[in-house]
Amino acid sequence: MRIHHLDCGTLRTPVGRMVCHVLLLEIGDRLVLVDTGFGTEDVRDPRRLGPVRHVLFPDLDLSRTAVGRIRALGLDPADVSDVVLTHGDLDHAGGIPDLAHARIHLLAAEAAAIRDGRGPRVRQRYRTGHWGHDPNLVAHPRGTRTWKGLEGTVELDDVAPGLLLVPLPGHTPGHAGVAVPTPEGWLLHIGDAALDARTLRTGRLRLDVRLRQTLIAQDPRTMHRTQRRLRALARDPEVQIINSHDLSLFEAARARSEAGPGTPLG
Repeated sequence: MRIHHLDCGTLRTPVGRMVCHVLLLEIGDRLVLVDTGFGTEDVRDPRRLGPVRHVLFPDLDLSRTAVGRIRALGLDPADVSDVVLTHGDLDHAGGIPDLAHARIHLLAAEAAAIRDGRGPRVRQRYRTGHWGHDPNLVAHPRGTRTWKGLEGTVELDDVAPGLLLVPLPGHTPGHAGVAVPTPEGWLLHIGDAALDARTLRTGRLRLDVRLRQTLIAQDPRTMHRTQRRLRALARDPEVQIINSHDLSLFEAARARSEAGPGTPLG
């Protein structure tokens, strides 16, 4: 398996530059994405993203979409057989209409929130333009495996050997991490379970960081409980944690993939 770290949606927010950290896995003649970032139709018509675009200030560019990044690597987006989502927010699932042929994997609780959720927050999170094309959803119930102390883990061996979908609730009802086995241990993409590296180092966050995480969480109390478990996991030498938006974690993962065997940079 080869792993590429892609930025599929740079955000120029008032609190600084962020990325949309997407993983591309090469598995034989197939490709698998972990999240997608923004899609080509979002670039052509940013109004699809709703008013949040005036907060995130996404730097939209066709070359920075998932399909654009894949083509830049000399690969074919048609070879993407599966997309595994940490959750369904617009900056994570915007590219799934570009991959209508692929299976879209997520936890069943997240699929239910996308299908049945009500209210302005839900309408902002899960954009009709991203989900209205009747994607080929594979909604996974909580699994029976416990991985690194995290219960409900789902095995996705039919997607990629050893791949795991790990419930990390709080940010959204069915938020999950995606654990990828590597020659050096595990690479765990935690999506928006923690928005920056400081959350993984200490619970004593600056007020602005804590407020930002709490305001956008569907269930702040559950999110804080998830973050406490992630801080403990961050001390495990077998696990490298990355997330969706922290620029420092993205750059560190790219540098590490350049230096290590088996996970070359994309």
